Order: sequence, then C-alpha cells, then structure tokens
Amino acid sequence: MEHKKWWKEAIVYQIYPKSFQDSNGDGLGDIQGIIQRLDYLKALGITVIWLCPVYKSPMDDGGYDIADYYSVDPMFGTNEELDELIQKAAELEIKIVMDLVINHTSDEHAWFQEALNDPTSKYRDYYIFKEGVNGLPPNNWRSYFGSSAWEKVPNEDNMFYLHAFTKKQPDLNWENPEVREDLYDMVNYWLEKGLGGFRIDAILNVKKRIELGNFEADGEDGLVFIGDWILNQPGIEVWLKELNERTFKLHNSMTVAEADVPDERLAEYIGEDGFFSMVFDFSYTDIDVPETGEWFKFSNWTLDELRENIFANQLVTQEKGWGALYLENHDQPRSINKYIPEKDINEYSKKMLGTLFMFLRGTPFIYQGQELGMTNIHMDSLAEYDDIATHDQYKRARLAGISHEEAFAGMNRRSRDNSRTPMQWDHTKNAGFSTSDQTWLKVNPNYQDINADNQQTEDTLLSYYKKMITLRTTAPYKNVLTYGNFSPITGTTPAIIAYERKLDGQSVLVLINFSDQSVAYPVDPLFTQVVLNNYQDAIAISTDEIQLQPYQSLVLANF
Repeated sequence: MEHKKWWKEAIVYQIYPKSFQDSNGDGLGDIQGIIQRLDYLKALGITVIWLCPVYKSPMDDGGYDIADYYSVDPMFGTNEELDELIQKAAELEIKIVMDLVINHTSDEHAWFQEALNDPTSKYRDYYIFKEGVNGLPPNNWRSYFGSSAWEKVPNEDNMFYLHAFTKKQPDLNWENPEVREDLYDMVNYWLEKGLGGFRIDAILNVKKRIELGNFEADGEDGLVFIGDWILNQPGIEVWLKELNERTFKLHNSMTVAEADVPDERLAEYIGEDGFFSMVFDFSYTDIDVPETGEWFKFSNWTLDELRENIFANQLVTQEKGWGALYLENHDQPRSINKYIPEKDINEYSKKMLGTLFMFLRGTPFIYQGQELGMTNIHMDSLAEYDDIATHDQYKRARLAGISHEEAFAGMNRRSRDNSRTPMQWDHTKNAGFSTSDQTWLKVNPNYQDINADNQQTEDTLLSYYKKMITLRTTAPYKNVLTYGNFSPITGTTPAIIAYERKLDGQSVLVLINFSDQSVAYPVDPLFTQVVLNNYQDAIAISTDEIQLQPYQSLVLANF
C-alpha cells in the first residue's frame, strides 16, 4: 500500500473569512464567527480548515496583499483569537491550514516602505527595481490583473518596480538570500504555533527571468503576458527544496501549492520527496476559459474534454505522487453554474457533481457553501463587484470590442465574487451571516431556499455530502477510497463518466450520468453493493445492465 500520511486522509473545508460568519455585526466575517461555527464543520465531517488570508492587509486583492505576516488584520480579530481558533479546532480534531503568500507583499509592508523611503537601504534589494526607458516601463509585460507589470516609483526619475499582480503587490526578490531567510523564519513561526500547514499561493512565480525591452504584443493593449518569464523558471527547484527542508518537512506539514506544474516535472513537486504534499490541477476547473484566462471568451468545453482532463490528471498524479481535488474555491465561480446547464440545476445534478469529484484519488477540498449547493449571484451593475480582477476583465472585454451587455454577462458567469458572497446559514436577515444593515458583499437573494438550516434533514445536499465524507473517512471503504488506485473506464456512452478505485482485491465503481437523458449502462454483476445513490429509488443489480436516470450517480462496491 502507498505510504500513509495524515494529509492523504484529510477532508479539507476552505473558508473565505470575510464571508463565513460575522460575530460582531459590522458586515464582515471574522475569526470569532468561525469559532462559533466549528460544531457545524465537525458535524459535516471535515478534518482540516483552509483559512484564506487573515493577515494585516489593505485588502487590495482580498488579503493576498500582506502588510504584516505576523499580525491578524483587525477586521478579522486579534492574534489571540487566531490562537483560540487553532486550539478549539484541535480539540475537535480539526487542523488549520493558512494561506502562504510569499511571491509578493503589500506595498504597505514595512520592507517595501523602507525600500521606497531609502534607495540605499538593504530593503531596496528585497524587491525588483529597474530603470525605465525615457520614463516608460523597462518592458511591456502585462500583469496577471491587466495593465503594465511595472509601476513607476514616486519621486524618482525613471525607476520602476515589478508587480505580477496588482500595483499594490510588489514582487519579492528571491535571488536575495536575506529575503528567503526572513520568509523561512515567518513560516516556522506559524508552524510552531500548531498550524497544520499551508496552501501556497502563486509559488511558481518566485523565480524571474528578467529581460528588458519590448516584446511582440499578444493583446489589444500592446502588452504581453508575463507568465512566460516568471512561471516555473529553471532554478526554481533549488529554492523550493530549500523552503521545504527548512520549514515544512520539520513539522510534518500539509502543503498544497497553487501550481500548474508540467507533467514531466510533477514528481519533483509531489513525489515521495517532493517540495509539497500536493498541487491543485486547473485542467478541469478552468475548462470554461481559454489558456490566456479571458473570462469574457467562453471556451465552449465539451463533456468529452472534461472526462479526458479529469482522467489524464488522475493518471499522471497517481504515477507521480498525490493530488488535491476540488470543484470550487475563492477564485472560481460556483461549480453548479459552471458545469450544469441552467435548466438542469436541481438536487440530482448537484449531488451528481459532488459524487464525481469526491471519490477521485487525492485529498478533497470543499469550498464554503458548496455542500449547500450555493449558486452564482446576479449583480445589477459593475459597481456591485468588489473583485479587482472582475473590473480588469470587463475593461479588457470592452477593449476587445465586446458590447457592454456581453461583457457584463461574462462577469456574471465567471467573476470570483460569485463564490465570495456571504455564507447562507438560515432564512433570517442576511442569511444569518450578519446582523448588519450592510454586508461587505451582497447576499445572494436565493438564501431563503438555499441555506444550511433548510438542509438539516435527510435527502438534502448537505446530508449527502456528510454521507460522502463518512464513506471516505470510515471503514469499510476508507482505505480503498483513499489509497486505492484510480482506474478510468473508457469507451463508455458519451454521457457517462465512469471510474474504479481498486486496492487489495477490493473495488469501488463510480458511475456518473452527466446528462438530462436516461442512459443504459453495462455493469459487472459482481458489483452487488449499492454504496451510494443520489436517487431514492432502489437499484437492483440483478442483470448486467443498469438504467441510469438523468444526472444519476451511483457508487457500487465489489468486496
């Protein structure tokens, strides 16, 4: 059997703190709110909480612009309250994983402020400063959020700093050993507090290949995508190995990297002695947008592509190491809207989607509200969007000649704010999220129908997620569903996604009818146990064929 690790057996629940639970009525979620909801999370069955950033931040990019790595932002609470959360979660056998953002800081971080105030300070070399060309940026790189990746330094002629994200997120200079030492000290500070590990943001960007001069533009703005010069550059492996050995490895940490790693290098990252425990795959979660990332250009993906992407990722990850499974996160729209046609969104299709991902090989990540079937929100105007990337995408769509109506529809479909709306707890004011008259982001009006309080009975999506988690975490299916090999079933009816998990003579078969039609499917009569069914009708395995209902999912066992 594969080497057992605690994080391979984990069920992770991602919390976007600003939107989870407001405990003090200011319209913003906070740490005390999370503490108040720990019993809900324990009852769901999760074992790890991934907490999006709560560090001190001006919140230009949702807290991924950190002004002080050692302090909790007052909007979320205090350092003592974070200690309390770590302790109270531990009492419920739940570990806390925090975001680690070490490609860049906020421009309000003390290091950057010192670098600006004193060009001779050692902190000038903590970031990447370059001279421009006659007052213009050193090259025509486009940041991930649009516009030039270079920002002019105030009060200095012809000097610019690099920012792969917003201009308020200057990139750190990892070539400087002092920068790395300071970061390792900070990582160990948190791990010594009892943190279970980290989700590591934008880590593939830390190694830069700085080339000056202008390159051939790839967009209407005259700029070129920065990724070719800063993603997974040669030599990055030296630093990632150093980071692991100096921090994570010492604490038996769980680490999941936001890293689109080429297949040929995957073993270095997630193998037995890899840099991280696991990495996220983007091939099926970003299937609805082109590789260049323009939300306003719909990719017109097909079910065949979805199946192929899932299967390909499962097989290569299985061969190289360990993976992280997810349908949603804080950077994605709601999965039910992404994958299921509007007319087919119902309890069956929601449960089917959960089944598809929950029994793949890897550690499952559930995003807050996913277990309730929370959906995208319709905003009435661009002004209602908080997300900086949404505003940039809209601007780029209009530059590309797309009408306001079409561009705005693209934002409604793909904005990151779709997943950031307040958690829907009950039918009271603001869905039970806050007593404030004004929440930081609009509450989805469908909270009267979709909320946790409504789903405390059998046959709801919430109860279905609890069943799936129980299957993954308890006997007799725990080992095969955690450590069992993934075996794709190919050549099926076009509407069907089917796979097996196999271990020591035990086999679990997962059947997914990803369509609104009834489909007949041949099944080996040896699969006699119906482990899970998203329809209430009994299934008889008496013949070699099963009639799958629209959006039906079945989990069968042969033990």
